[in-house]
Amino acid sequence: MDKIAILDFGSQFAHLLANRIRRLGVYSEIIDADTKAVDLKDYKGIIISGSPASVNAPDSPKADPKIYELGIPILGVCYGHQLTMKTLGGEVRKGSVGEYGLTKFTVQKNTGVLSKLEQKTYQVYASHFDSVGKLPEGFEALGSTPDDQFSATANEERRIYTLQFHPEVTHTECGMQILESFVEITGANRDWSIDKFIELELDSITKKVGDKKVFMLVSGGVDSSVAYVLLAKALGPERIYAMYVDTGFMRKNESEEIKKFLKTAGVTDLHVEYAAEEYFMALKNVYEPEQKRKIIGDKFLEIQRRVAQELNLNPDEWLLGQGTIYPDTIESGGTKNADKIKTHHNRVPEIEEMIRQGKIIEPIKELYKDEVRMVGRKLGLPDEMVDRHPFPGPGLAVRCLCAEVAESCSAEVEAEGYKTNVLPIQSVGVQGDERTYRHPAILEGDHDWEKLRKLSPQITNKYSEINRVMFAASGPITSISVTPSYLTEERIATLQEADQLVMDFIRETDKEGLVWQCPTVLLPISINAEGKESIVIRPVSSTEAMTANFTELPWDGVQRLAEKLMQLPNISAVFYDITNKPPGTIEWE
Repeated sequence: MDKIAILDFGSQFAHLLANRIRRLGVYSEIIDADTKAVDLKDYKGIIISGSPASVNAPDSPKADPKIYELGIPILGVCYGHQLTMKTLGGEVRKGSVGEYGLTKFTVQKNTGVLSKLEQKTYQVYASHFDSVGKLPEGFEALGSTPDDQFSATANEERRIYTLQFHPEVTHTECGMQILESFVEITGANRDWSIDKFIELELDSITKKVGDKKVFMLVSGGVDSSVAYVLLAKALGPERIYAMYVDTGFMRKNESEEIKKFLKTAGVTDLHVEYAAEEYFMALKNVYEPEQKRKIIGDKFLEIQRRVAQELNLNPDEWLLGQGTIYPDTIESGGTKNADKIKTHHNRVPEIEEMIRQGKIIEPIKELYKDEVRMVGRKLGLPDEMVDRHPFPGPGLAVRCLCAEVAESCSAEVEAEGYKTNVLPIQSVGVQGDERTYRHPAILEGDHDWEKLRKLSPQITNKYSEINRVMFAASGPITSISVTPSYLTEERIATLQEADQLVMDFIRETDKEGLVWQCPTVLLPISINAEGKESIVIRPVSSTEAMTANFTELPWDGVQRLAEKLMQLPNISAVFYDITNKPPGTIEWE
């Protein structure tokens, strides 16, 4: 089978490149960035990924320079673009303004990987600060953006192509055409499919599990359900024991709905562990997001071990099964050069150690959400299960922000035509493949989606202390204060009510299925009062969770929703999150 290698320099999108190449019917493999050229000679093509590093940093990761002498077609993306330029004699300079988000790409020459592009301009997605200042000998510019004169380059004779933007993300309008052209240049045969993945994974499960059984942690979401069905198909359901943990952080009435879905998925041996009291006790007086995630992940394992002991399960005869998908791994800094964005509950240190010991099985760990859904359909799961909105493993615990004190911010944000404020709390984000933990800004003024769509990335690009922008949906702001809060049953109950109102609104208004996920977030922020909280509505459109655009829902409906949310106990304001990913992650923690 012909293969294309993805040299992984730690980009949040490295596996998305592999995903896209597989969609074009060619098998792709993620390879360590420092793989020797001699070990790459049998690949039909090489793609060099992005990275959280700067090519000018002394300790930045490098590729074997001999890969450029193999005669194999090469495509450098983002960091790969800059690395190729610098390695071959060009110059990379620190930029004066970063490009984070959508920008306009102008085609200057329709050749090489741009040969299929018929328009003059395209919307593309970029995520970088450094930029190329001088091309190596033999290279020419194929296209530019307003802030980058060498956004696409080529050396046609050597079949080396580079792009500063990311063709692999769905928000780059011409991305698949570019990758299609690269695949054609490589001459690779197209004999890869989801059916082939299922065939290979079933064989892999059988070999890894051997004569053991699997203790499977299920949540009722599409990931763990698809993982369960794959395991059951490979091993038989009688060799799998499924456990669902009710943490107390589920949506309103979620547990009963989950039991119904799991039964549909064929889960015949389900143990339900009610652990809300344990979780609230463990998280008392905990404010820091990473600490929250670690406690939640550790508690999952503690409960799993306890239940296994109660059932007299011999640990030497059982593996732990998880529905981990690739974004969980990459955002947890789980590949060699990746930066940690946030620790997912299924990637806490103890889980990582169990993986090293071969005690974990994760059938879909190399897939993205869209691929998981494809597998689910192929395996016969119903659409209502396959198309459910994603819900984080830690549940509402990561949508209920905690704060002990106000955190100051020196940024004085300006936005033409709008009044601005900066919240004295922080949320997690990702810019240039690096984790950020920065402040949200709020805009007040006339609602205009077109203006807000442009303002949001302008603000996060200009102000380094800001990684998220919101629009006020519930009236003017005269004062802002922090309400010291940790996770309590009362706060979660308020968030459950708010979440139900929001999800009901989404079901009523989103008839075209534009909203891929809509977190409802409770902030310990009091507006125009003391001791109250605020609600954030965060609807996004995406396919694979690695990138997302905020969804522009009908504003008259949003205002009616905000009025309902304002009637909940202790709520002082409602905000609408207008941040794309990057720079803001879909979840706030």
